Amino acid sequence: MENILRPLIVVGGSVLLTLVIGWATDRLLRKADDRHSETPLWGLLRRGRIPYQLVLCAAMLRGSYDEARLLERHSAGIGQTLTLVLIGSAAWLVIRIAAAIVESTYTRYARVHRDPARVRRVRTQVTLIMRVVAAVVGVVAVAAMLLTFPAMRAAGASLLASAGILGIVAGVAAQSTLSNMFAGLQIAFGDMVRIGDTVVVDGEWGTVEEITLTFLTVRTWDERRITMPVSYFTSKPFENWSRGTPQMTGIVFWHVDHTAPVELMRERLRDILRECPAWDGRDYGLAVTDTTPNTMQVRALVTAKDADDIWTVRVTVREQMIRWLTDQHPYALPRVNTADATLAPGFRQDGNRRNGEHARRAHEPPRTGRG
Repeated sequence: MENILRPLIVVGGSVLLTLVIGWATDRLLRKADDRHSETPLWGLLRRGRIPYQLVLCAAMLRGSYDEARLLERHSAGIGQTLTLVLIGSAAWLVIRIAAAIVESTYTRYARVHRDPARVRRVRTQVTLIMRVVAAVVGVVAVAAMLLTFPAMRAAGASLLASAGILGIVAGVAAQSTLSNMFAGLQIAFGDMVRIGDTVVVDGEWGTVEEITLTFLTVRTWDERRITMPVSYFTSKPFENWSRGTPQMTGIVFWHVDHTAPVELMRERLRDILRECPAWDGRDYGLAVTDTTPNTMQVRALVTAKDADDIWTVRVTVREQMIRWLTDQHPYALPRVNTADATLAPGFRQDGNRRNGEHARRAHEPPRTGRG
């Protein structure tokens, strides 16, 4: 009976105590979240309840397993497994706690500061910092797991002896990866590009959706994802439409007939912009910028608060101006001129000179001076 009750009490008691402590801790965090609604920290900490319970259960079982006297032939292997679970769950818990603290700090910062550019910059930095923290904690956890094996500790001396050669080989082999990692840190703290920025890369217009230590993802206007190494943004030029202030100025071109009513087009442009919610009201203008033998080029200048709104304003102005010209002034649209051209003075419609008599006289023999 003792052989049954002892392991049942040890194992069952550890699991039951883990569930009770986890439930009590989650209840306290929930009450703290209700009392302090201004900060999401307590609610975010609840995400770590699973690794927290794993740490408690693994620690209790690791400390009391010898007293259970269960599967004594495999006690060394079971103890090693519990140690590995304890290290892994502890690393998981540390990452969850760090993520909760960082995300809570970012949320409070975003509430206080209304500048979208600064908020995006902090968000980019926080994202990369969390990735670095997760990578460091993961590497430390894996190293701690390996060091629990006696064979790995014995091989440590030989590994350290060859660390110089391995470092050189790894540095040459991972040159591209290391350059991308340093480029990622440079982007995060150099404020070159941020999550949410509108960029133009290789002729593609899109929004920066994700930034890691090695690659960057741009979501285009048609929902495609372009993944590029972060080193691209530190070595090649690109357009960042969100750099500085997000306000933008856009242009719209039309090719119209030379008889187009430019003054009326200016008035119509003003009316269109007043009815367009995306226009920020800063500025507008319309001018003739070029001419060809058949048409003239008219350019409209409009403004908006960001890249998305400037696109809306441009397409709205282009569409409604063309519709207005079609309905009210169809003669102003480009067309092929089939009318007879106005001839220069001295020419008739048939192409001969008006003084054609002189041309005929040139072929006649000269007359004598007599009557």
